[in-house]
Amino acid sequence: MTAHISAEPGDIAESVLLPGDPLRAKWIAETFLTDAECYTQVRNMFGYTGTYKGKRVSVQGTGMGQPSASIYTHELLDVYGVKTVVRVGSAGAIHDDIELRDVVAGIGASTNSSMNRIRFNGVVDYAPVADFGLLRSAVDAAAARGVNLHVGQLYSSDTFYTDAPDVEAKLADYGILAIEMEAAAIYTLAAKFKARALALCTISDHILKGTELPAADRQESFSEMVEIALDAVTA
Repeated sequence: MTAHISAEPGDIAESVLLPGDPLRAKWIAETFLTDAECYTQVRNMFGYTGTYKGKRVSVQGTGMGQPSASIYTHELLDVYGVKTVVRVGSAGAIHDDIELRDVVAGIGASTNSSMNRIRFNGVVDYAPVADFGLLRSAVDAAAARGVNLHVGQLYSSDTFYTDAPDVEAKLADYGILAIEMEAAAIYTLAAKFKARALALCTISDHILKGTELPAADRQESFSEMVEIALDAVTA
């Protein structure tokens, strides 16, 4: 057991989906996994293990933001021997060709976080990237399901509400597709522990267009993203 996950050795599968919302972890387990069992409820951050197409898969809530996601990702990779992690969450689009409910895969993740500057003693601006093989599996899974998966750069922000000058238009000019809050940290830790990582995000808001999904529609709109993630980790 760790300070944040009350699982015993062997309770967690080698492949884990990482939604930020613990209730979304519960929804994923109950909707997509067979014989899912809860292995942790510490701080109400639920984790479950079940099977998908006959293969063991876990789903673990991480909370919002890179500090919280880093805690759970680190413990999963370092203590529980997890080999593959896929963030499944929401993001705000900043690209004209992306619409609400679209799914985006992050080939890399820029960030305004200081976590990696601290990690590398302020000397290196580390570039966190996804695992290519896992990304390719997700692209293939999306194509098989007829889903137009957008692949490109994400921006992992440490701030949701901010007084800083707007940077979204400039980020879009440099090819950033969407803004979220966890991918850069997850990619970095996966690299440290020689694991595979990918971030898949459903577009819940379009920041430049000022549109958003109603709260009631967000859960159901995430199904395609979760199915792509599950197909990728069990390929």
